[in-house]
Parts: sequence; structure tokens; C-alpha cells
Amino acid sequence: MDEQIKLIADRLRGMRDILEISADEAATTCAITTEQYLNFESGKVDIPVSILHRMALKFNLDLTTLLTGEEPHMHSYTLTRNGKGTSVERRKAYKYEALAGNFKHRKADPFIVAVEPREGATVSFNSHPGQEFNFLLEGKMKFFIGAKEMLLEPGDSIYFDAGLPHGMLAMENKTAKFLAIIL
Repeated sequence: MDEQIKLIADRLRGMRDILEISADEAATTCAITTEQYLNFESGKVDIPVSILHRMALKFNLDLTTLLTGEEPHMHSYTLTRNGKGTSVERRKAYKYEALAGNFKHRKADPFIVAVEPREGATVSFNSHPGQEFNFLLEGKMKFFIGAKEMLLEPGDSIYFDAGLPHGMLAMENKTAKFLAIIL
């Protein structure tokens, strides 16, 4: 996992260099300090998907390219078989599987996200531009938007302004798995 973080950081830094974007401008785009941004580029700190999503939107890049280093090629359709999406293991508590990573010029980014239970865990909030739809497939999950807390069970869904701070925790010591679509 640490190697993957380093590779993503290298791609982010390389993209910024190629596009001649200053670290200050990138930090402003991500709504963080320049020091925080440079920590992400160092490869020593995990980069939240929200940061990568902001950079991809602002500079007209594909999120898949930042995550995997591969360019999408499909333009009519892309088929993703069960369990065969592009795996993006970024943190111990969250595993992302990109479901449309090979589709060029996507208007949405669908993922299967697995949230692992963590004893004594506190919620980690993030935010990003756009909107998001989450549909719980299995397990139970506490979902937070700002100070609001909701319990989601299989079949429950939530659609929200992704610019609001949001986060989740798996419940009952079981993995929670959901479909997330970032628009």
C-alpha cells in the first residue's frame, strides 16, 4: 500500500510539473495549505480521493490516470465483471474498486467501497466538488454529514452535496460495502 501511495504522489507531482501548476495553485484548488499539499506529493502521507478528484476536475484530467497511471481507452462502453474493477487500496480502513475506470471522458466515477471495522475508530471527514450517491450493499454503516449522523443498512441510499464534510464508519465489527457514484 505504501508503494501505491508513492506512485500516486509521483503521478500527481508529474502532472503538476507538466501543466506548470505551482504548488500554491494546486493547494488552493484542493482547499488546503501549500505545506499539506506538498506532504501529499512527498508520498509519505496518504492522499485522499477528494484531493485527487479536485485536481482531476480542475485540470481536466482523468481520476483513473492519477490513481493507476493508465489512460482509459473505451468510449462506447466498458464492462466490469464482479470483483474485477480496478482495485485502489489506499488506506487500511477503506478499499476502493473503480467500476468504470477504463471509460474515457466519464461524467461520473462509480466505485465499490469497502469500509473495514476499526475498534475505537473516529470518523475521518473529507469533502470534494460535486455530488455523491451511496447505496449500501452489505453490512451496517454510520454515515456522517457534518454533525448529522445516520445509520445505513443494506438497501439504504443517500445522495448529497459532496462539498459538505462527510465520512463513515463500519458497524457491528463487520465490513460495510457500498456503491459510491461521484458526480
